[in-house]
Amino acid sequence: MRHSAGTIALSLAAVALIACSHPVSPSADHAMTRPTITSAPFGTLPGGDSVTLYTLSNGRGMTVRIMTYGGIIQSIDVPDRSGAIGDVVLGYDSLAGYLRSSPYFGALVGRYGNRIAHGRFTLDGETYHLDTNNGPNALHGGLRGFDKVVWAAAPFTRDSEVGVVLSHTSPDGDQGYPGTLQARVTYTLRESNELVIDYHAATDKATPLNLTNHSYFNLTGHGNILGEVLTLNADRYTPVDSTLIPTGELASVAGTPFDFRTPTAIGARIDSADPQIRNGHGYDHNFVINRTSDTTLTLVAKVVDPATRRVLTVSSTQPGVQFYTGNFLDGSITGKGGVVYARRSGFALETQHFPDSPNHANFPSTILRPAQEFASRTIFAFGVEQ
Repeated sequence: MRHSAGTIALSLAAVALIACSHPVSPSADHAMTRPTITSAPFGTLPGGDSVTLYTLSNGRGMTVRIMTYGGIIQSIDVPDRSGAIGDVVLGYDSLAGYLRSSPYFGALVGRYGNRIAHGRFTLDGETYHLDTNNGPNALHGGLRGFDKVVWAAAPFTRDSEVGVVLSHTSPDGDQGYPGTLQARVTYTLRESNELVIDYHAATDKATPLNLTNHSYFNLTGHGNILGEVLTLNADRYTPVDSTLIPTGELASVAGTPFDFRTPTAIGARIDSADPQIRNGHGYDHNFVINRTSDTTLTLVAKVVDPATRRVLTVSSTQPGVQFYTGNFLDGSITGKGGVVYARRSGFALETQHFPDSPNHANFPSTILRPAQEFASRTIFAFGVEQ
Protein backbone atom coordinates (compact mmCIF):
# COMPACT_ATOMS: atom_id res chain seq x y z
CA MET A 1 0.00 0.00 0.00
CA ARG A 2 1.35 3.44 -0.82
CA HIS A 3 1.71 5.53 2.30
CA SER A 4 2.75 8.86 0.81
CA ALA A 5 1.35 10.96 -1.99
CA GLY A 6 4.97 11.47 -3.05
CA THR A 7 5.95 13.63 -5.97
CA ILE A 8 2.98 15.37 -7.57
CA ALA A 9 3.69 15.34 -11.27
CA LEU A 10 1.81 14.43 -14.41
CA SER A 11 3.18 12.61 -17.44
CA LEU A 12 3.54 14.50 -20.71
CA ALA A 13 0.73 12.44 -22.20
CA ALA A 14 -1.56 13.41 -19.34
CA VAL A 15 -0.66 17.07 -19.68
CA ALA A 16 -1.44 16.92 -23.40
CA LEU A 17 -4.86 15.38 -22.76
CA ILE A 18 -5.75 17.89 -20.06
CA ALA A 19 -4.50 20.86 -22.08
CA CYS A 20 -7.36 20.62 -24.59
CA SER A 21 -9.76 21.86 -21.89
CA HIS A 22 -9.51 24.96 -19.77
CA PRO A 23 -11.39 26.83 -17.06
CA VAL A 24 -14.02 29.07 -18.63
CA SER A 25 -13.46 32.81 -18.37
CA PRO A 26 -16.06 34.35 -16.06
CA SER A 27 -18.78 36.37 -17.76
CA ALA A 28 -19.65 39.91 -16.71
CA ASP A 29 -22.28 38.43 -14.38
CA HIS A 30 -19.61 36.32 -12.68
CA ALA A 31 -16.70 38.75 -12.42
CA MET A 32 -13.58 37.49 -10.65
CA THR A 33 -13.45 38.03 -6.88
CA ARG A 34 -11.27 36.72 -4.09
CA PRO A 35 -11.86 33.11 -2.98
CA THR A 36 -14.17 32.86 0.03
CA ILE A 37 -15.40 30.27 2.50
CA THR A 38 -18.52 30.58 4.61
CA SER A 39 -20.47 28.23 6.86
CA ALA A 40 -24.09 27.76 7.86
CA PRO A 41 -26.15 25.24 9.85
CA PHE A 42 -27.46 22.34 7.76
CA GLY A 43 -29.69 20.54 10.22
CA THR A 44 -29.45 18.27 13.24
CA LEU A 45 -29.11 14.50 13.49
CA PRO A 46 -31.67 12.50 15.51
CA GLY A 47 -29.09 12.14 18.30
CA GLY A 48 -28.71 15.90 18.56
CA ASP A 49 -25.44 16.45 16.68
CA SER A 50 -25.52 19.56 14.51
CA VAL A 51 -24.33 19.52 10.90
CA THR A 52 -22.53 22.41 9.22
CA LEU A 53 -22.40 23.20 5.50
CA TYR A 54 -19.28 24.95 4.19
CA THR A 55 -19.47 26.92 0.95
CA LEU A 56 -16.18 27.28 -0.93
CA SER A 57 -16.07 29.79 -3.80
CA ASN A 58 -12.99 30.45 -5.90
CA GLY A 59 -14.12 33.77 -7.37
CA ARG A 60 -13.99 32.35 -10.90
CA GLY A 61 -17.41 30.78 -11.17
CA MET A 62 -16.85 27.54 -9.23
CA THR A 63 -18.54 26.86 -5.89
CA VAL A 64 -18.35 23.67 -3.80
CA ARG A 65 -20.51 22.91 -0.74
CA ILE A 66 -19.31 20.34 1.76
CA MET A 67 -21.10 19.21 4.90
CA THR A 68 -19.63 17.79 8.09
CA TYR A 69 -22.05 14.85 8.00
CA GLY A 70 -20.29 12.17 5.98
CA GLY A 71 -17.85 14.71 4.54
CA ILE A 72 -20.45 14.92 1.78
CA ILE A 73 -19.97 17.08 -1.31
CA GLN A 74 -23.48 18.50 -1.48
CA SER A 75 -22.99 20.51 -4.68
CA ILE A 76 -20.41 21.55 -7.26
CA ASP A 77 -21.39 24.55 -9.38
CA VAL A 78 -19.27 25.17 -12.48
CA PRO A 79 -19.69 27.15 -15.73
CA ASP A 80 -20.49 25.69 -19.12
CA ARG A 81 -19.05 27.01 -22.39
CA SER A 82 -21.41 30.00 -22.37
CA GLY A 83 -20.52 30.85 -18.76
CA ALA A 84 -23.85 29.58 -17.36
CA ILE A 85 -23.37 28.10 -13.89
CA GLY A 86 -24.83 24.67 -13.11
CA ASP A 87 -24.63 22.03 -10.38
CA VAL A 88 -22.95 18.85 -11.67
CA VAL A 89 -23.36 16.42 -8.74
CA LEU A 90 -26.39 14.53 -7.44
CA GLY A 91 -27.70 14.98 -3.92
CA TYR A 92 -30.38 16.60 -1.76
CA ASP A 93 -31.36 20.14 -0.83
CA SER A 94 -31.58 19.27 2.88
CA LEU A 95 -30.04 16.93 5.44
CA ALA A 96 -33.30 14.98 5.70
CA GLY A 97 -32.80 13.44 2.26
CA TYR A 98 -29.35 12.14 3.11
CA LEU A 99 -30.65 10.61 6.34
CA ARG A 100 -33.70 9.06 4.69
CA SER A 101 -32.21 7.41 1.61
CA SER A 102 -28.86 8.09 0.01
CA PRO A 103 -26.75 5.77 -2.16
CA TYR A 104 -23.59 7.48 -0.83
CA PHE A 105 -24.24 10.73 -2.74
CA GLY A 106 -21.03 12.77 -2.47
CA ALA A 107 -19.84 10.96 0.66
CA LEU A 108 -16.46 10.09 2.07
CA VAL A 109 -16.43 6.32 2.39
CA GLY A 110 -14.30 4.16 4.67
CA ARG A 111 -12.71 2.51 6.40
CA TYR A 112 -12.82 0.40 3.30
CA GLY A 113 -14.43 1.88 0.21
CA ASN A 114 -15.97 -0.73 -2.09
CA ARG A 115 -16.55 -4.38 -1.19
CA ILE A 116 -14.94 -7.05 0.96
CA ALA A 117 -16.18 -10.57 0.20
CA HIS A 118 -18.41 -12.11 2.86
CA GLY A 119 -17.34 -9.36 5.27
CA ARG A 120 -14.28 -11.37 6.17
CA PHE A 121 -10.49 -11.12 5.92
CA THR A 122 -7.46 -12.57 7.67
CA LEU A 123 -4.64 -10.33 8.85
CA ASP A 124 -1.49 -11.46 10.67
CA GLY A 125 -3.09 -14.83 11.39
CA GLU A 126 -6.35 -13.47 12.83
CA THR A 127 -9.69 -13.56 11.01
CA TYR A 128 -11.91 -10.49 11.26
CA HIS A 129 -15.65 -10.34 10.61
CA LEU A 130 -17.23 -7.14 9.34
CA ASP A 131 -20.79 -5.95 9.05
CA THR A 132 -22.33 -7.25 5.82
CA ASN A 133 -24.55 -4.58 4.28
CA ASN A 134 -24.55 -5.46 0.57
CA GLY A 135 -25.92 -8.96 0.13
CA PRO A 136 -23.24 -11.31 1.45
CA ASN A 137 -20.53 -8.63 1.37
CA ALA A 138 -19.30 -5.61 3.32
CA LEU A 139 -19.64 -2.36 1.37
CA HIS A 140 -18.13 1.09 2.00
CA GLY A 141 -17.17 0.47 5.62
CA GLY A 142 -20.31 -1.19 6.93
CA LEU A 143 -23.64 -0.17 8.39
CA ARG A 144 -22.19 3.00 9.91
CA GLY A 145 -19.20 3.82 7.80
CA PHE A 146 -17.45 7.17 7.46
CA ASP A 147 -20.36 8.44 5.35
CA LYS A 148 -22.65 8.38 8.41
CA VAL A 149 -20.57 10.19 11.02
CA VAL A 150 -20.09 13.89 11.74
CA TRP A 151 -16.53 14.95 10.97
CA ALA A 152 -14.74 17.71 12.89
CA ALA A 153 -14.02 20.63 10.56
CA ALA A 154 -11.38 23.36 10.32
CA PRO A 155 -11.83 25.83 7.43
CA PHE A 156 -8.82 27.65 5.98
CA THR A 157 -7.81 30.33 3.50
CA ARG A 158 -4.32 30.47 2.03
CA ASP A 159 -2.96 32.39 -0.93
CA SER A 160 -5.49 31.80 -3.74
CA GLU A 161 -7.09 28.68 -2.19
CA VAL A 162 -9.85 27.96 0.28
CA GLY A 163 -10.77 24.69 1.90
CA VAL A 164 -11.77 22.68 4.91
CA VAL A 165 -9.92 19.98 6.85
CA LEU A 166 -12.17 17.19 8.11
CA SER A 167 -11.04 14.76 10.80
CA HIS A 168 -12.54 11.66 12.39
CA THR A 169 -11.38 9.02 14.86
CA SER A 170 -12.63 5.50 14.20
CA PRO A 171 -12.24 3.39 17.38
CA ASP A 172 -10.77 -0.09 17.57
CA GLY A 173 -13.43 -2.61 16.50
CA ASP A 174 -15.53 -0.04 14.62
CA GLN A 175 -17.73 -2.04 12.21
CA GLY A 176 -15.39 -4.98 12.90
CA TYR A 177 -12.13 -3.31 11.80
CA PRO A 178 -9.05 -3.56 14.03
CA GLY A 179 -7.16 -0.59 15.45
CA THR A 180 -7.98 3.00 16.31
CA LEU A 181 -7.73 4.95 13.07
CA GLN A 182 -7.13 8.68 12.84
CA ALA A 183 -8.45 9.91 9.47
CA ARG A 184 -8.02 13.37 7.98
CA VAL A 185 -9.42 14.56 4.64
CA THR A 186 -8.71 18.00 3.19
CA TYR A 187 -10.89 19.57 0.50
CA THR A 188 -9.15 22.44 -1.32
CA LEU A 189 -10.72 24.62 -4.02
CA ARG A 190 -8.21 26.31 -6.34
CA GLU A 191 -8.63 29.32 -8.62
CA SER A 192 -7.94 26.95 -11.53
CA ASN A 193 -11.36 25.26 -10.98
CA GLU A 194 -9.73 22.25 -9.37
CA LEU A 195 -11.11 20.49 -6.30
CA VAL A 196 -8.21 18.72 -4.56
CA ILE A 197 -8.94 15.94 -2.06
CA ASP A 198 -6.04 14.88 0.19
CA TYR A 199 -6.49 11.80 2.36
CA HIS A 200 -4.34 10.99 5.41
CA ALA A 201 -4.63 8.26 8.03
CA ALA A 202 -2.68 6.64 10.84
CA THR A 203 -3.48 3.64 13.03
CA ASP A 204 -2.30 1.97 16.23
CA LYS A 205 -2.95 -1.53 14.88
CA ALA A 206 -2.69 -3.05 11.39
CA THR A 207 -5.93 -2.51 9.49
CA PRO A 208 -7.25 -2.48 5.90
CA LEU A 209 -7.85 1.02 4.57
CA ASN A 210 -9.42 2.29 1.34
CA LEU A 211 -10.63 5.91 1.45
CA THR A 212 -12.47 7.56 -1.43
CA ASN A 213 -15.23 10.00 -2.35
CA HIS A 214 -18.49 8.77 -3.87
CA SER A 215 -19.79 11.77 -5.80
CA TYR A 216 -22.24 11.09 -8.62
CA PHE A 217 -21.53 13.43 -11.55
CA ASN A 218 -23.78 14.62 -14.33
CA LEU A 219 -22.06 17.27 -16.42
CA THR A 220 -25.32 18.29 -18.10
CA GLY A 221 -26.86 18.73 -14.67
CA HIS A 222 -29.82 16.36 -15.09
CA GLY A 223 -31.07 13.54 -17.31
CA ASN A 224 -29.09 10.42 -18.16
CA ILE A 225 -25.32 10.36 -18.60
CA LEU A 226 -25.20 7.95 -21.54
CA GLY A 227 -24.12 10.57 -24.08
CA GLU A 228 -21.24 11.89 -22.01
CA VAL A 229 -17.90 10.91 -23.52
CA LEU A 230 -15.39 9.09 -21.31
CA THR A 231 -11.68 8.41 -21.65
CA LEU A 232 -10.05 6.08 -19.07
CA ASN A 233 -6.29 5.71 -18.72
CA ALA A 234 -6.53 1.96 -18.11
CA ASP A 235 -5.41 -1.06 -20.12
CA ARG A 236 -6.84 -3.51 -17.56
CA TYR A 237 -9.77 -3.93 -15.21
CA THR A 238 -10.80 -6.37 -12.47
CA PRO A 239 -13.68 -8.67 -13.55
CA VAL A 240 -16.27 -9.48 -10.88
CA ASP A 241 -18.65 -12.26 -9.94
CA SER A 242 -22.41 -11.85 -9.67
CA THR A 243 -22.04 -10.18 -6.23
CA LEU A 244 -19.51 -7.66 -7.66
CA ILE A 245 -16.51 -9.22 -5.90
CA PRO A 246 -13.33 -9.35 -8.05
CA THR A 247 -12.33 -12.76 -9.34
CA GLY A 248 -8.66 -11.85 -8.88
CA GLU A 249 -7.95 -11.53 -12.60
CA LEU A 250 -6.45 -8.38 -14.09
CA ALA A 251 -8.07 -8.58 -17.51
CA SER A 252 -7.26 -6.63 -20.64
CA VAL A 253 -9.90 -4.14 -21.78
CA ALA A 254 -8.95 -4.69 -25.43
CA GLY A 255 -11.86 -5.87 -27.55
CA THR A 256 -14.36 -5.51 -24.68
CA PRO A 257 -17.01 -2.95 -23.65
CA PHE A 258 -14.50 -1.84 -20.99
CA ASP A 259 -12.10 -0.25 -23.46
CA PHE A 260 -12.33 3.50 -22.88
CA ARG A 261 -8.75 4.22 -23.86
CA THR A 262 -10.09 6.41 -26.65
CA PRO A 263 -13.05 8.79 -26.12
CA THR A 264 -16.28 6.76 -26.09
CA ALA A 265 -19.84 7.60 -25.10
CA ILE A 266 -20.70 6.02 -21.75
CA GLY A 267 -23.84 4.49 -23.24
CA ALA A 268 -22.24 3.11 -26.41
CA ARG A 269 -21.86 -0.45 -25.03
CA ILE A 270 -23.52 -0.27 -21.63
CA ASP A 271 -26.27 -2.74 -22.55
CA SER A 272 -24.11 -5.26 -24.39
CA ALA A 273 -24.40 -8.99 -23.81
CA ASP A 274 -20.95 -9.15 -22.22
CA PRO A 275 -21.16 -11.29 -19.03
CA GLN A 276 -19.31 -8.64 -17.04
CA ILE A 277 -21.79 -5.98 -18.11
CA ARG A 278 -24.57 -8.28 -16.92
CA ASN A 279 -22.85 -8.84 -13.57
CA GLY A 280 -22.56 -5.10 -13.02
CA HIS A 281 -25.96 -4.22 -14.52
CA GLY A 282 -23.86 -1.83 -16.56
CA TYR A 283 -20.51 -0.48 -15.42
CA ASP A 284 -19.65 -1.04 -11.77
CA HIS A 285 -16.02 -2.12 -12.08
CA ASN A 286 -12.55 -1.22 -10.91
CA PHE A 287 -10.12 -0.13 -13.61
CA VAL A 288 -6.34 -0.50 -13.19
CA ILE A 289 -4.77 2.89 -13.90
CA ASN A 290 -1.73 2.91 -16.19
CA ARG A 291 1.02 4.19 -13.90
CA THR A 292 4.75 4.79 -14.16
CA SER A 293 5.28 4.91 -10.38
CA ASP A 294 3.36 4.16 -7.20
CA THR A 295 3.34 7.74 -5.94
CA THR A 296 3.01 10.01 -8.98
CA LEU A 297 -0.19 11.96 -9.57
CA THR A 298 -1.47 10.30 -12.74
CA LEU A 299 -4.27 11.01 -15.18
CA VAL A 300 -7.21 8.72 -14.43
CA ALA A 301 -10.12 9.86 -16.59
CA LYS A 302 -11.61 12.61 -18.69
CA VAL A 303 -15.31 13.16 -19.33
CA VAL A 304 -16.77 15.60 -21.86
CA ASP A 305 -20.43 16.56 -22.06
CA PRO A 306 -21.34 17.24 -25.71
CA ALA A 307 -24.28 19.49 -24.78
CA THR A 308 -22.66 21.94 -22.35
CA ARG A 309 -19.03 21.23 -23.33
CA ARG A 310 -18.20 20.93 -19.65
CA VAL A 311 -15.11 18.80 -19.02
CA LEU A 312 -14.15 16.82 -15.93
CA THR A 313 -10.56 15.58 -15.65
CA VAL A 314 -9.59 13.26 -12.78
CA SER A 315 -6.03 12.68 -11.59
CA SER A 316 -4.91 10.61 -8.62
CA THR A 317 -2.08 8.86 -6.80
CA GLN A 318 -4.33 5.81 -6.33
CA PRO A 319 -3.86 2.62 -8.42
CA GLY A 320 -7.51 2.14 -9.39
CA VAL A 321 -10.82 3.81 -10.08
CA GLN A 322 -14.33 2.43 -9.71
CA PHE A 323 -16.41 3.52 -12.68
CA TYR A 324 -20.09 3.27 -11.76
CA THR A 325 -22.99 4.35 -13.93
CA GLY A 326 -25.84 4.72 -11.44
CA ASN A 327 -27.30 1.35 -12.40
CA PHE A 328 -29.24 1.00 -9.16
CA LEU A 329 -30.88 4.40 -9.25
CA ASP A 330 -34.50 3.59 -10.05
CA GLY A 331 -36.52 6.80 -9.98
CA SER A 332 -37.51 6.42 -6.33
CA ILE A 333 -35.25 9.30 -5.25
CA THR A 334 -36.21 12.93 -5.79
CA GLY A 335 -33.11 15.06 -5.38
CA LYS A 336 -32.08 18.69 -5.56
CA GLY A 337 -34.55 21.01 -7.22
CA GLY A 338 -37.19 18.28 -7.39
CA VAL A 339 -35.21 16.29 -9.99
CA VAL A 340 -36.05 12.58 -10.08
CA TYR A 341 -32.91 10.44 -10.25
CA ALA A 342 -33.70 7.73 -12.75
CA ARG A 343 -31.41 4.88 -13.71
CA ARG A 344 -28.05 6.08 -15.05
CA SER A 345 -28.60 9.71 -14.19
CA GLY A 346 -25.15 10.00 -12.64
CA PHE A 347 -21.71 8.40 -12.89
CA ALA A 348 -19.04 7.93 -10.23
CA LEU A 349 -15.26 7.84 -10.62
CA GLU A 350 -14.09 6.63 -7.22
CA THR A 351 -10.29 6.71 -7.05
CA GLN A 352 -9.23 3.81 -4.86
CA HIS A 353 -7.26 0.70 -4.15
CA PHE A 354 -8.91 -2.42 -5.58
CA PRO A 355 -12.07 -3.98 -4.11
CA ASP A 356 -11.56 -6.95 -1.78
CA SER A 357 -7.78 -6.43 -1.74
CA PRO A 358 -7.33 -8.01 1.72
CA ASN A 359 -8.43 -11.31 0.14
CA HIS A 360 -6.25 -11.05 -3.01
CA ALA A 361 -2.50 -11.30 -2.52
CA ASN A 362 -1.87 -10.21 -6.13
CA PHE A 363 -3.62 -6.86 -5.62
CA PRO A 364 -1.78 -3.81 -4.23
CA SER A 365 -1.85 -4.07 -0.45
CA THR A 366 -4.33 -1.97 1.52
CA ILE A 367 -2.91 -2.81 4.95
CA LEU A 368 -1.90 0.22 6.99
CA ARG A 369 0.43 -0.46 9.93
CA PRO A 370 1.24 1.61 13.01
CA ALA A 371 4.66 2.76 11.77
CA GLN A 372 3.17 4.14 8.56
CA GLU A 373 1.05 7.10 7.48
CA PHE A 374 -1.34 6.77 4.59
CA ALA A 375 -1.51 9.69 2.18
CA SER A 376 -3.16 10.00 -1.22
CA ARG A 377 -4.41 12.79 -3.47
CA THR A 378 -7.18 13.06 -6.05
CA ILE A 379 -7.93 16.13 -8.17
CA PHE A 380 -11.24 16.81 -9.92
CA ALA A 381 -10.52 19.54 -12.49
CA PHE A 382 -13.33 21.29 -14.36
CA GLY A 383 -13.14 23.20 -17.62
CA VAL A 384 -14.81 23.60 -20.99
CA GLU A 385 -14.12 22.64 -24.58
CA GLN A 386 -15.39 24.94 -27.33
